[in-house]
Formats: sequence, C-alpha cells, structure tokens
Amino acid sequence: GVREAVSRAIVAARVSKKTESLGVREPSRGRYVSSWKIKPEDVSDEAKTELVIRANKAGLSVDGIKSSVSRLGIQHDWRYVVSSDGAELEYESYLIGVAHLSVAVESGSMERVTNQESSVSGWEFIERRDWEEFTQGVSKLAKEAVKASLPPAGKTRVIADPEMVGLILHEAFGHATEGDLVASGTSILKNRLGEEIASQLVTIVDEGIVEGGYYVPFDDEGNLKKRTVVVERGVLKSFLTNRESAARLNLPVSGNGRAQDFTHMPIVRQTNFYMLPGDWGLEEMIKEVREGLYLVGKGSSGGQVDTGAGTFTFSAGPSRLIKNGELGELVRGVVISGSILETLRGVEAVGKDLRITTSAFGGCGKDSQMVRVGDGGPHILIKELIVGGG
Repeated sequence: GVREAVSRAIVAARVSKKTESLGVREPSRGRYVSSWKIKPEDVSDEAKTELVIRANKAGLSVDGIKSSVSRLGIQHDWRYVVSSDGAELEYESYLIGVAHLSVAVESGSMERVTNQESSVSGWEFIERRDWEEFTQGVSKLAKEAVKASLPPAGKTRVIADPEMVGLILHEAFGHATEGDLVASGTSILKNRLGEEIASQLVTIVDEGIVEGGYYVPFDDEGNLKKRTVVVERGVLKSFLTNRESAARLNLPVSGNGRAQDFTHMPIVRQTNFYMLPGDWGLEEMIKEVREGLYLVGKGSSGGQVDTGAGTFTFSAGPSRLIKNGELGELVRGVVISGSILETLRGVEAVGKDLRITTSAFGGCGKDSQMVRVGDGGPHILIKELIVGGG
C-alpha cells in the first residue's frame, strides 16, 4: 500500500547517486473541488447508453452520411499530494463530454468530420445541451465538405478561429516554452527571455483554472498553479517550469510539474495555454483581409511540430475562403505550415472574443504520459501562412 511505496521511495533515494537541485517554493496546503451538481456515477448506465444511441441515430439521419460514431466521455480525477517539505494538497474534479464522427461519401469522394464538446462539470452539462442537434450539425458539415474543393495553394492572409489558435499555440509554441526542453537545448526559445518574439498585440498565458479549460489548481509536485504570463505584448517573459527545470534555468517555479497518474514522475506540462483577447470584431477582420482564408479548428486531425526549429504543419477542419471582404465557399483538406515565431510576429489583429476548450477524449502526450489540457484564444488575423490542400 501507500506505506510500502513510501518505504521503497526512501530506500531508493538513499542509494541513488543522482542529485538534483530543486526550485525554491513555499509549501502549500489546501483542498480544491471543481463545480458540479450531478455526479455522473449517479446517472444510470441505461440513461448514458440511451443518450449516445439517440445522438448517433440523429447524426446518421442526415442524407449522405454513410457511418458515424458517437461517444460519451467521463473522467473523475482525485489527487492527493504530500511532500517532505510540508506541502499537502488535494483536489477532486469531473470532466464530461460528447464526441461525434460523421463520414460522408459522394461520387467516390469521402470526408470525415469530427467534433467534441467537454466541460469540467457534472451530468448537468449533458442535460443542458441538445446532443441530437450537435451530431446533426457535424453530419451536415461533413455532407457539405465532401462536395467542397481544395484551397488554393500558396502563401495567404488568414483568420484563425479560437480552436485553431489553441491548436497552434499549444503544439507549436507551448511545448517550446516548457522548461525541460529549454534547459536541454531542444527549444527555439532558449536564451530568448526578454526578446520581442511576437507582435505587440500578442499576450499568452498558462493558467490552472479558467472558464472552459481543464481544472488544475496545483501541479503534481504540490505547487499552486496560478497565471503564468509567458508572452506580454510580444515580449517573452517566462517559461513553464517544474521544480527541477526552475533550478536549472534559475527561474521561479510556475506550477507545471504534472504526471499522468501516481505511477509516473511529474514532468513539465502545460495546463490551460491561451492568448488574451484584443479589441477587433470578427467582421472587422474579414473586411480587413479582403482576400484570404478563414481557418476553422473543428475537424482538425493535428499535425507535426519541431520545437527546436520552430516549424509546424497542421491540418484544419473544413474552412472558408474570404473573397471581397466576405466569407465565401467552403474548402476541405486544408493544411497550413510555417515558422511559429514568424507567425506570432505576423499577428495583425486580435479579436475581442475568447474561447478556451478542453476535451474528455484524449489530451497532450509527452514522454509516454497523457494529461488533460485546455487551450484557445480569440480570433486572430495572421499576415501570412503557407496553405496547401490534400
């Protein structure tokens, strides 16, 4: 049990020849609980099954949809962290959501569209939403997208929606701010603290508790997780750290030492990584662009990132061309690529909206560990990205 595990840890520490300096922190104590009204386990399995079957049938009812998959995701997370320097922290949270995949086929062409909605909440989140409408919306988008053309290839001005902004920030920039990668020299941001690396319109933060995101009141080393300002008005201000990387970089402990579960060691991970809003409206941005592309994150299948080189390639979901300052035809198979620093420097407008999301259907993987995260931001206008189709 726990006592045996503690005894083994003490023995292992005594015989280990490896020593690590740790960042200084004030030990904290407390109990944190996310908000919920109805515990998911208090809802019958029959009710849960009926929900998924009903939602899936609704998605399949749309003409042209050949197959669909609906899922209900529920996570109950309880963590209790005690350390030898006096930290003692506990939290409990629920994460719940519904995901749907629709496959449309027409004239030998096939299009898959996925979407999910999740919330740190109880079963009341499920009761508030019309999930048949949700799955039908995914199917209707797939039906429209299967008929769409590929986007024109080349460099173009783009507007990215909040979900796409979250994907770009988390994958292409967020990982490069993780202190262990910075300390090991595998981040393009090494030795750049204090430099202007982005447009002055850009402020990026990592925060443990934020509306729409995942719930991380403290990390798995027992450090409270508050707001870490990573980029402020374009200037790189900080990295994300656990105690080990904080000591190596001579930086404060930011509360980003996270573990998948008790069988894994905490490593540096993001919590809720997002861009703060500005003062532009979406319609203003569309008129400003005149000719370009409106990138949509819904339906994206991810991509590839090189944190050392600072380059990325991502797919977007079905998106829309911008013509004469208005949203135009739908395009599919959208692929974008570029340099993350050039992209951030090329931000020409930041929306006044803000949307942060999390997911009960996966998370972020690193060093064979998976943790839940949140990401997002406002709509942003980017001067130039390389766009292709496939």
